[in-house]
Amino acid sequence: MKIKKSTGYWLISVGSVSTTAVLGWLFTSKSIINWYPTIFKPIFTPPNWLFGPAWTILYGMMIFALNIVLNSSPTKQRQKVINLFYLQLFFNALWSLVFFRFHLIGTGLIIMAILWILIYLNMTNTNKFSITAGWLLIPYLLWVSLALVLNYSIWILN
Repeated sequence: MKIKKSTGYWLISVGSVSTTAVLGWLFTSKSIINWYPTIFKPIFTPPNWLFGPAWTILYGMMIFALNIVLNSSPTKQRQKVINLFYLQLFFNALWSLVFFRFHLIGTGLIIMAILWILIYLNMTNTNKFSITAGWLLIPYLLWVSLALVLNYSIWILN
């Protein structure tokens, strides 16, 4: 049975982003209960119940953005965007591992800063390629901006 190209790209988009989401959840789930409540956090820390829905929406938007790019004609710009996309997914999962699993707040801050830069580069390069896909990444950049400030504040407080 042959899978249509667009269906294959959809499966790749869903699979790639969902894998990152699942890894993040696996690295985070125990610490969110045992460790995270015990550390000092700034007053602007969002409530815990907000993180799940926020990340679900953001991952959904990332799936659509990646799918748009994958379904476009192959070019060097497209490949650059795909590479940046997968690199930022890697740093997304890495941050969850380092911050929540290993409780390395300072190292997490460095990884979060790299992640922010990668998302920004991904978004700006995607905008040159597909404005719709690029705009789908703006909420992700905004959320990670908040997470970066939050990570920094937690590092200072602890």
